[in-house]
Amino acid sequence: MKEVYMLLKEQVSNFGIISRISRYTDKAEYQSHYLGLVWEYLYPLIQIGIYWLVFGIGLKKGNATGGVSYLAWMVIGITPWFYMNRATLDASKSIYQRVGMVSKMKFPVSILPTIKIFSNLSSFWTMLVVSILVGLLHGVHPTIYWIQWIYYFIAMIAWLLAFGIFNSTISILVRDYHILLQSFMRMLFYMSGVLFNFQTDAFPAPIVRILQLNPFFYVVSGFRESMLGHTWFWQNTTLNLVFWGFVLFFLLVGSHLHFKFRSKFVDLV
Repeated sequence: MKEVYMLLKEQVSNFGIISRISRYTDKAEYQSHYLGLVWEYLYPLIQIGIYWLVFGIGLKKGNATGGVSYLAWMVIGITPWFYMNRATLDASKSIYQRVGMVSKMKFPVSILPTIKIFSNLSSFWTMLVVSILVGLLHGVHPTIYWIQWIYYFIAMIAWLLAFGIFNSTISILVRDYHILLQSFMRMLFYMSGVLFNFQTDAFPAPIVRILQLNPFFYVVSGFRESMLGHTWFWQNTTLNLVFWGFVLFFLLVGSHLHFKFRSKFVDLV
């Protein structure tokens, strides 16, 4: 737990640096493109259009899902997924990409994954506004349950931080890990309830219970439950315990590995 405390202390004490660098990263990434930061929001919108045409119109023939239009249902769930997927992959290679530079100065390497997590937040907020507008256009009205977004947002950031510090360290120790993680995330896209409603689409109950243990599934379904459902998050006691168990596990293991090998990062790269 001492290593977890040290890790979290570095995040809090360097929050100003995290904020400034994440804003700079947003501008620098697209500065050579004609549309600039517009691509940050245009790409996910294009992806949503493709998935809606293929799965919403093609496979489901425009039928409603869970009593709401498939487009609204999908957009609400795909918004946190797009953010988590990109933040996870960016965080996993964050130390590997910058370790040579930061080794020459006094810099808390542990904040590099966090910078990637924060730098992707701007597109997340934009997509969240889009999902709300799509929901309103399809008859989804605000309820008291929408306040649960605060809890699920905090849970999402906590998971990304724990998973990010773990992945960023393993990516240096095992060079093939990032490629494996990319394939794993592609598989999770179809197993996290982003495009399919596992509870109502005739999936076997044992398989659904297993899929619900996936932390990404927990966050995606949590955002949907907040906007479309009528259940408070504390009513899902088992899923809450499993999710935060995953967060604690990856935070403990990731922090231990990070501080154990941090002095050797440059040599390992």
